[in-house]
Amino acid sequence: MYDPISLLFLIIFLIGLIYPQLQHRFLVGGRLSLIRKLEKKRNSRVITMIHRQEKIGLFGIPFFRFIDIEDSEEILRAIRMTPKDTPIDLVLHTPGGLVLAATQIARALKDHPAKTTVIVPHYAMSGGTLIALAADEIIMDPHAVLGPVDPQLSDSQGGGAVPAASIVKVVEEKGVQNVEDETLIKADVAKKALDQVKNIVYDLLEGKLEDEKREEIAERLSQGYYTHDYPITVEEAKALGLKVSTDVPQEVYDLMNLYPQAQHGRPGVEFIPVPYNPKSTNHG
Repeated sequence: MYDPISLLFLIIFLIGLIYPQLQHRFLVGGRLSLIRKLEKKRNSRVITMIHRQEKIGLFGIPFFRFIDIEDSEEILRAIRMTPKDTPIDLVLHTPGGLVLAATQIARALKDHPAKTTVIVPHYAMSGGTLIALAADEIIMDPHAVLGPVDPQLSDSQGGGAVPAASIVKVVEEKGVQNVEDETLIKADVAKKALDQVKNIVYDLLEGKLEDEKREEIAERLSQGYYTHDYPITVEEAKALGLKVSTDVPQEVYDLMNLYPQAQHGRPGVEFIPVPYNPKSTNHG
């Protein structure tokens, strides 16, 4: 027999164990309901790829999601399951990721016979932009952004990433005879990476723009004209020649609310989540 205090702790422990699972089920159910609602509204198949900082287990340890092979496998499967005459809407929220995975997704999206649309409620950087370029139309929130797709090479010393364009530039400015063999090897790989990504962008824009414009966009986005985290706004995307609108369906914003971001170690953002009527609101 348990004494009352032990029984109370057992109940609390079980609730703590079960509640996160129930909460997750409710979130998933809410997401699927909104996806279905959006599909009926737009007469399309809706696919989401939303990468946010999430929590692991009971300890709230944050980790970050990026475009990876698992994502490409799942999206390619969803595209294969979509009838050829059914449009596809891809809701995209990502900082980027593997060029290989992003390219696979982009090419599969481009090859779909019916209309394809990428919807960006907040940002789709790097590999996310590569995917967006493959769509027939990009729908962005007025303040959402895309980003450059210039390749980044891993830095064995610092553990981070170095822009491929910068490695090539160092060798060009210093001269081949004034740099180490390791740097020359990196520059060779960097040049190949730059050429490959430029060709990918050029191919993805086939049928959407004239060859000269495709070349201009591919050059601008892939060759290191910007820092890798440079935010390309709606206005800049349009100026480049991309087909962009700002009519993001309300269901997409509602959907984003069902992907809660972990608050661990972050300052909170709080507000009363209802629209205010300016005429009836007293601000003091």
